[in-house]
Amino acid sequence: MKDNNLNSDNDFLLEVKNLVTVFKTEGSEVTAVDDISFKIKRGETIGIVGESGSGKSVTALSIMKLIPNPPGQIASGNIFFNSPSKGILDLAKLSEKEMQFERGNEIAMIFQEPMTSLNPVYTCGNQLMETILIHKQANYEEAKKLTLELFEKVELPRPEDIFYSYPHEISGGQKQRVMIAMAMSCNPSLLIADEPTTALDVTVQAKILDLMRHLRDENDMSIMFITHDLGVVAEIADKIAVMYHGKIVEQGPVFEIFSNPQHPYTKSLLACRPRLDIKLKILPVATDFMNVDIEGKFTERVVQEQKYSSVGEAILFNFTDEDEINERNAFLATQPPQLEIKNLKMYFPIKRGIFGKPKDFVKAVDDVSFSVYPGETIGLVGESGCGKTTLGRAILRLVEPTSGSITFEGKDITHIHKEDLRKLRKDIQIIFQDPYSSLNPRMTIGEAIIEPMRVNHIYESDFHRKKHTIELLEKVNLSKRHFERYPHEFSGGQRQRVCIARALALNPKFIICDESVSALDVSVQAQVLNLLNKLKEEFNFTYIFISHDLSVVKFMSDRIIVMNKGKIEELGYAEDIYNNPTSEYTQRLISAIPKGNLDDIRRAQFIRNNNTLRK
Repeated sequence: MKDNNLNSDNDFLLEVKNLVTVFKTEGSEVTAVDDISFKIKRGETIGIVGESGSGKSVTALSIMKLIPNPPGQIASGNIFFNSPSKGILDLAKLSEKEMQFERGNEIAMIFQEPMTSLNPVYTCGNQLMETILIHKQANYEEAKKLTLELFEKVELPRPEDIFYSYPHEISGGQKQRVMIAMAMSCNPSLLIADEPTTALDVTVQAKILDLMRHLRDENDMSIMFITHDLGVVAEIADKIAVMYHGKIVEQGPVFEIFSNPQHPYTKSLLACRPRLDIKLKILPVATDFMNVDIEGKFTERVVQEQKYSSVGEAILFNFTDEDEINERNAFLATQPPQLEIKNLKMYFPIKRGIFGKPKDFVKAVDDVSFSVYPGETIGLVGESGCGKTTLGRAILRLVEPTSGSITFEGKDITHIHKEDLRKLRKDIQIIFQDPYSSLNPRMTIGEAIIEPMRVNHIYESDFHRKKHTIELLEKVNLSKRHFERYPHEFSGGQRQRVCIARALALNPKFIICDESVSALDVSVQAQVLNLLNKLKEEFNFTYIFISHDLSVVKFMSDRIIVMNKGKIEELGYAEDIYNNPTSEYTQRLISAIPKGNLDDIRRAQFIRNNNTLRK
C-alpha cells in the first residue's frame, strides 16, 4: 500500500515509527517490541544492539512481516519503505501477496544460524537458483550462471564444487557466505543481517564483515546489522540503536555512542567485553551500572545506587597490575604439574586400503606436549578444526588417543581400565559448549545435578543430595525454586549455570570448559566468566579453558596455548602472547578481534566518509 500522507523527507530508505509487536499467550500478552522508532538512509548501516530477549530479531521479523500470526502480530506503528520502484510504502499495511514482492527483491535477510536456514536435502547451488528463478524470471542456464557469479562475488572457494555441495559438506563460514549470496541475488536495497557472525571464528568473522562492507559500498545498499556485541558493530555500522526489553534506550552515531554513552545499559555493554590491552580482575556487568527489577527490567533508582557511573571508572578500579600477574605466574611455576601431556596424537583414518588398512589420516592432534599446574587456568585457543576440542576429549578419555601419554597427579591415565576411568571422572569434569543439548529435556535440573552424585555414591541418601544440589544452585546464582524446573524454562546463561553446578556436584579438581560461553550474549558471558573465576578461587580448581575467542581466553588464563592444524603454534603467559606474539598465526588471530577502540572507529568512519564523497 502506497502512503501519500508521509511528511518525512525522501532521503530515507526505511523509517520505523512507533512500532509495537505483541505475542498473545494463554491469559496474557507479551510486548516484544515496545514503541520503537528509527530511520535508515540509503547506503547507511545501522547496528541494532542488545542481549537475547531485547527485541532485536522480532524487530527484523516485523519489518519482513514474518511474525507468525497467531500468536504474534504488529499491534501498531508504521514501517515506511522508500521502494526504488514503487515509492513510499507502509510495509505494516501490505497484504501478504504484496509483501512477497518486496521480500527478496527489495529487502533481503540473512538469518542467524545458516545451517538451519539452508535446506539439508538440496545442494547450495539449487537453493540459490530457486531464489533467482522465482524473482528474476530467468531460465535454468541464466540462473546457474548468475549463481556461480554470486559465489565468486562472496569469495567462496571452488564455486563449481560449492554449487553441487550440500550444506553439511561445507564449513560454517562458507554456509554464511552462501546465505549472503542468496540475500544478494536480487540486488536488494536493504539487507537485514541477524547475528550473521555469532559463533564464527574471529578470523572468519573478520572476513564476513569485510565482505558485507564491500557489498554495501559496491551496491549502495543499506544494512540493518543485528548483534549482541558492540565490538562487532563498531567494525561496520554508521550508527547504533541499543535495545533493552523491547525499547530503544539510546541511539546515535557509532563514534558518539562509544565515546560518550548516556544510558547505563549501553555503558554496561561496552564495559563487559573482555579487554586485550589490560587484565581485569572482574568483568563489569549490567547491575554494576543500573538497578533492575525482579523481571530484569531497568529501574529509575540508578543514580543513587549504581556501582559505576562510566566505563572508564569500571576499568580504573578493576584492573590487575603487572606485579600481581608476575607474582602469580612465579608461584604457579614452583609447583609440580597436576596434568602432563606428552607427545599426544589423535589420528582419524579417512582412507583405507583394499584390506581395510588405513592409508591416510586427519591429524586432529599432532604430537602435542604441555603441563598444567594446580590452580592454573590454561587457555586453549585456535580456529575451528585446529584440534582443541579433540585434545580436551582425549584428556578425559572420551576418545582414545592414537599415541602419547596423559599423566594426572603422577598417575598415567592413558590406558587405565574402565572402572578406574569412571572413578577418575569424579576428579576431571567437562562443561560443554551447548548447555541445552547437554541437559536431558525430560529431566528437571535438580535431577540432572543429583544423578551423577547418585551414580558415584556421593552422600548416603537423596535427601542429602538434594540439600547439596540446592547449595550448588545458590553457588551459581540460581535458587531453590529452580530445582523442579526443566531446561526449556531457562535462558541460555541460566542453562550454562546449571551445567556448571552439575560439574561441581562431584567435587572435581580439574574442569575442562569447552567453548562454554561462545554462544552467550556478552553481558551473560561476563557473568558466567566471573562465576567460573569465583568458583576457582573458592575451590582451587584447575581449568583448561577452550575457546576460539582470544580476548575471552586472555581474561581467563594464566597461560595460553595457541593451536593450529593439530599442533601447538605458541605457548606462553597470557600477557606475553598478546603483547609479543611470535607466531604469524597468533598475530593474525589477534588482529582479527573486533576491538571497538575509538581510534579504530574514527579511522573507519573517515574512510567511509571519503568513499561516500568519491561517489
